[in-house]
Amino acid sequence: MAKMTVEGYLSAFDVVDSDNDMLMRGAFNKSIQERGPKSQGNRKIAFLRGHNTDKPIGKFLELYEDEIGLKYVAQMSQSTLGKDTLMLIQEGILNEHSIGYMPMADKEKYNGKFNEVKEVMLFEGSVLTFGSNGDTPVVNIKSSPELREKQSVSLAARMDKITKLIRKGSGLTDEMFNLLEIELFQIKSSYESLITEPRSTQKNEPIIDISNISLI
Repeated sequence: MAKMTVEGYLSAFDVVDSDNDMLMRGAFNKSIQERGPKSQGNRKIAFLRGHNTDKPIGKFLELYEDEIGLKYVAQMSQSTLGKDTLMLIQEGILNEHSIGYMPMADKEKYNGKFNEVKEVMLFEGSVLTFGSNGDTPVVNIKSSPELREKQSVSLAARMDKITKLIRKGSGLTDEMFNLLEIELFQIKSSYESLITEPRSTQKNEPIIDISNISLI
């Protein structure tokens, strides 16, 4: 049975989200130390689907801050929900994240424009369709050869759809052309990953990198 893991960002620093909050560097350190995957506590930070505590989809193997934001590596559950979620991530349908947290101090207004959040108690990280912070993509997937093959088929289908739209030509607005350009960038990145990413040295565990950009 292949070990299926996902890597991405639950939150990004220096970005004002849809709640008018900006998470600052260091905001997650205490939560990671006390309830992270390497902590001794029993109630660890949960990995969920859509903030639903009844829908755990796996467990965090790594959770840490880097220069971009709160990064994670998680092992997906072998449950139906875990496998279905992995497939949606593999197909690029789910590609954003969000977090459930409680600020540990009053939010500080910065120039009266947005809230600086300097420390939080982090409860969970979720995979979902649209997060409050669009700069929280999936960046890496380790999957079985079967999922790798399905991704190739999915990319070919997406390319075929775009080709038909371009051939049709009429009725395409500037906004639609911009969206098609973004879609082509995503497909290009995914194909390059399939071609250039070195395979794992362990049998039946190839690596697939997906460096998608967010549409919002």
